Amino acid sequence: MAVNIPGLISLIVFYLLIMVFGFWGAWMKRKRGINKSEANMVANRDIGLLLGCFTMTATWVGGGYLLGTSESIYTPGMGLLWTQPPFCYSLSVLIGGCVFAKEMRRQGYVTMIDPFQRKLGRFMGALVSLPAICGEMFFAGAILSALGATLVVIVGISHEVAVITSACIAVFYTLFGGLYSVAYTDVAQLIFMFFGMWLSIPFIFTNDALIAPITETAYWNQSWLGSWDMNLSGKWIDSTLMLIGGGIPWQCYFQRVLSAKTPTTARTLSIVSCFGCIFMSTPSILIGAAASSINWTATTYGPGTPLENGEEAMILPICLQYLTPHAVAFFGLGAAAAAVMSSADSSILALASMTTRNFYQPLIRPQASERELIWVMRVGTVLAGIVPTVCAIKVKSVFALWFLCSDLIYAILLPQLIAVVYFDPNSYGALPAYIYALIMRLGGGESFLGVPPFINYPGNVFPDKANFPFKTFTMITSLIMLLSISYAAKFLFEKGYIPAKYDFFDCKLAYGGRKIELVHLESKASKDESSSTNQKSEVESN
Repeated sequence: MAVNIPGLISLIVFYLLIMVFGFWGAWMKRKRGINKSEANMVANRDIGLLLGCFTMTATWVGGGYLLGTSESIYTPGMGLLWTQPPFCYSLSVLIGGCVFAKEMRRQGYVTMIDPFQRKLGRFMGALVSLPAICGEMFFAGAILSALGATLVVIVGISHEVAVITSACIAVFYTLFGGLYSVAYTDVAQLIFMFFGMWLSIPFIFTNDALIAPITETAYWNQSWLGSWDMNLSGKWIDSTLMLIGGGIPWQCYFQRVLSAKTPTTARTLSIVSCFGCIFMSTPSILIGAAASSINWTATTYGPGTPLENGEEAMILPICLQYLTPHAVAFFGLGAAAAAVMSSADSSILALASMTTRNFYQPLIRPQASERELIWVMRVGTVLAGIVPTVCAIKVKSVFALWFLCSDLIYAILLPQLIAVVYFDPNSYGALPAYIYALIMRLGGGESFLGVPPFINYPGNVFPDKANFPFKTFTMITSLIMLLSISYAAKFLFEKGYIPAKYDFFDCKLAYGGRKIELVHLESKASKDESSSTNQKSEVESN
C-alpha cells in the first residue's frame, strides 16, 4: 500500500501538537519545583475538577473503546444489545466514584496497591497487584495494536512503524512530566477526539451509499440493534457485571482519583466523567450502525464488504477512509490516534508507578533515596513502554490477553479491594481467596484464547455457550471466603487457640493485627481544609 502523504503530514502535525502539550505539563511541574517520585505519580495532588474530568474521560475513551464499539455494533450477532463495554465502563467510573474514590483519596494513598500492602503486608500486596500490572500492560498493547491497524488503513504506513512511533512519543513526554504531562496532553487528545469523531458523522450519514436511515435498518434481519437470546441471558448478565466491577480496580483510574485536590473532587470528577464516557462513545455507535446500513459495492472499497473480508475490527477507520472526504478522514485519524495515546500514556505511567512504589521500594530497596526512586521510575516508564509495544507487534491475541486480565481483575482483585477498603482482612484469608479465584476463573476456560474449561459449570458449553455466570459467582464466593477465613484466623489468634509463634505471615493477629503506616504526600488542599476547619472551630469557641 502506497503511503498517503497528506495523511502522513497531518499525523506528524498531530504528534507535534501532543508533544507541545506534554512538554507544557513538564514545564508546569518544573515551574512549581516538584521533583519527588510521589509527586510524579499523583501530580502533587493538584488536579482540579475541570482538568480531572478531562484526564479521567480521556483515559477510558481509548482506541479499543472507540474501535471496539463500532466493531461490535457492525458485527452480525452482536449489535447494540451486546455492545456492553461503553455503557458498563461508564458505570464503573460512576460506581468507583461513589464507593471508593472519596475514601481512597481521604486515606492519602499514592497507588491503588497501597491499601493492600497496608493491611496485607508488602509481599501479599505485591502478589495481589500482579493481575493489575498484567492488565495495564496488555491494555496498552491492545490499544497500540489498534492504532497501528488504523494507520495502516488510512495513512498506509507499516504497523510496526505506527506502533513504535506512538509508543515512543507517549513514553517521552511521560518520562519528563509524569502525571502533569499525561493530564495536559489528555486535554488536547480529548478535544481532538471530540471534533474528529463528530465531524465525520454528517458526511457518513449523507453518503449516497447509505441504503436506508439507521432507524429503519435497526429492525432488519441481523441489524445493528442486535437480538436477544434468552439462552444466553446468564452470559450477558455475567459479562455486564464483569465489565462494571472489573472496570474499577485499575491503577490508571485511581491515579486520577488520588491526584485530585480533595476527596470531594475525587468523587465528583468520577461522576462527571461517567457521562463524558457515554457521550464520547456515541459517534462510534452511530458509525457502526451506519456501516451495517451501507451498500459497500457503491463505494470505492472492495472487492466484497468489510464483513466478508474479515475486517470488522477496522470498520471505524474504513468508514472514515471510504465514506468521508480526505480532510475529514485525517481529522478522524487524529481522533483515533488521540484516543490511543490518551490511554497508552496512562497505562505506562500506572505501570511505572506500581513497579516503583509497590515492588522496588518495599521489596528490594526499602531505604531507597528520593533521587533513586525518581530514576527507578524513569527506567520503569521506559520499560512500561517497551513491553506493550513488543506485545502489540509480536503477539497476535493481545486483545484476548487483555480481556482475560480484565476477568482476573474482576474475580481476584475486586473482592480484595472491597475487603481492604471497608473491612479488616489479613493474609490468611487473602491468599486462599486469591488462589481460589484464580483456579475458578481459569477453570471456566477462555474462548478468545481457545483454552477449554476444566470445571463443569452448569450450562457451560465451550466455546460459544456459557450461560452460567461463573465470573460473578467466583467474585462473590471469593469475597465471602476472604472475609470468613480472615475473621476466623483473627479470632483464633486473639483467643489464644493458635499461639502467636505460628503467625507465619507475621500478621500480628494475636496483638490486634498488623499496623503499617504508609508514607504519603498530604495535599495542600487537604491541609488548607484542615486549617480552615481548625480556624472555624477557634472562632466558634471564642
